[in-house]
Amino acid sequence: MSVNQPVVSSDEPRIEILVNVSAGETRAAQLENGVLQEIHIQRDAAGSAVGNIYLGEVQRVLAGMQAAFIEIGLERAAFLQISDMVRRPAETQDNAPRIQNRLNQGDRVLVQVSKEAMGTKGARLTTDLAIPSRFLVYMPYTPRIGVSARIENEAERERLIDTVTSLRDELDLAGGFIVRTVGDGAPHHALAADMRFLETVWRDIQTQANTAPPRTLLYGDLPLPIRMLRDLLTPEVAGVTIDDSESWEEMAAFTRRFAPEFTDRTQHYTKPTPLFDQYGVEEAIERALRPKVPLKSGGFLIIEQTEAMVTVDVNTGGYVGTRSLEQTVLRTNVEAASTIARQLRLRNLGGIIVIDFIDMVDESHKRQVLAALCSALEADPAKTTVGEISPLGLVEITRKRTRESLQHLMCTDCEACDGRGFVKTGETVCFSLFREMARVAHTQRPDELLILAAPDIIGLLLDELAATFNDVCEDTGLSVRLQAESLYTPEQFDLVVM
Repeated sequence: MSVNQPVVSSDEPRIEILVNVSAGETRAAQLENGVLQEIHIQRDAAGSAVGNIYLGEVQRVLAGMQAAFIEIGLERAAFLQISDMVRRPAETQDNAPRIQNRLNQGDRVLVQVSKEAMGTKGARLTTDLAIPSRFLVYMPYTPRIGVSARIENEAERERLIDTVTSLRDELDLAGGFIVRTVGDGAPHHALAADMRFLETVWRDIQTQANTAPPRTLLYGDLPLPIRMLRDLLTPEVAGVTIDDSESWEEMAAFTRRFAPEFTDRTQHYTKPTPLFDQYGVEEAIERALRPKVPLKSGGFLIIEQTEAMVTVDVNTGGYVGTRSLEQTVLRTNVEAASTIARQLRLRNLGGIIVIDFIDMVDESHKRQVLAALCSALEADPAKTTVGEISPLGLVEITRKRTRESLQHLMCTDCEACDGRGFVKTGETVCFSLFREMARVAHTQRPDELLILAAPDIIGLLLDELAATFNDVCEDTGLSVRLQAESLYTPEQFDLVVM
């Protein structure tokens, strides 16, 4: 199916969404003008819990921290702070709530995961529930009506607020709504359909909460391919390409039902070259795991992620410029600012970020660099706060994070260097191996395949990932022999056609 191209001006970025479905793992990439901006990864064995609503059970109340540990059925107890609980009518700033007056050990409480478990920390929870649909987000306990800040036309904002307010009154719904960015221009009937859908979902959650045992998942978010359509499919998106026929049919059905005007934008990729290889995404992901990022001018960045913060160091490298040292530094810093904004988004780096720009003397140059950084960060969907440039040339940024960084998701501590570096996890290596098996089967059609890999990787294929490995063998029709090579590094493997 061909992609129906949107009408956009020449200065607007061409946005494309690519979805790769492979055994045990689904990946979605967002490209702007052919450059990878974001990568989302969902593994079948460890799907994201963000957005899920659970009937939790209070494990322990910590009065000193004004927080509580809540058991929701995950590996570790989740964490709920008093600031993330919906205020009751009698509670004001002067009459601040105390968590020990709200929760007791053993209480059942309806909670939603707002931040993924990271490292040794459990998931972060809120009781201020938010249920998304294509155009709206329903907040059962918050009465306000809001519109995404990315919808800037005042007349359209007023129309949306009036429409949603009148529809809420007609349906006699409690709570509030936020119109999402994709709701820009949404007609009355589409908003009404979304609102009825959300009402049904909320009623079902309430019914389950009355009968289900504690630690039960009451509402889970959509699979990654459908979630990408719901959250990102706008008129600015040129096309959505997916390499799996079953998922493509599900995506096409979703667009026919919820976004019929975009039905022709989804296409099934069937070429022999893997989808992510065709668009250079695989290589871009590999580069995003390296600390060094080259700049077009010849300079480079060094990005280091630690438990406490992320540091970014800007260097001129071999770039000496053609005019003066000040102009060389300015050009490198301005280029670095836009590259840093993209790398933070691509690597999903959050928390405290410290950027060490090359020292500048001219105050106007400092303002130019800071303006370039702020401008580049405007495209980032995550909330960011930027500080001023310090006398040492440092800029502090805070960026909201709700899920693991790309490095933490795909890599693990390197045992050989006692945790001073990272290598890809065994799972990440195995999923790469599965994709390579599919490519070899499609392009070379061998009768038999010999896989050489490190002993730990062979162990995973025969144990934890045995079912997935067998599925790949059946899907590709390959007869496979495994051979452990003790001299191979954890990331190294070879496929030999027999």
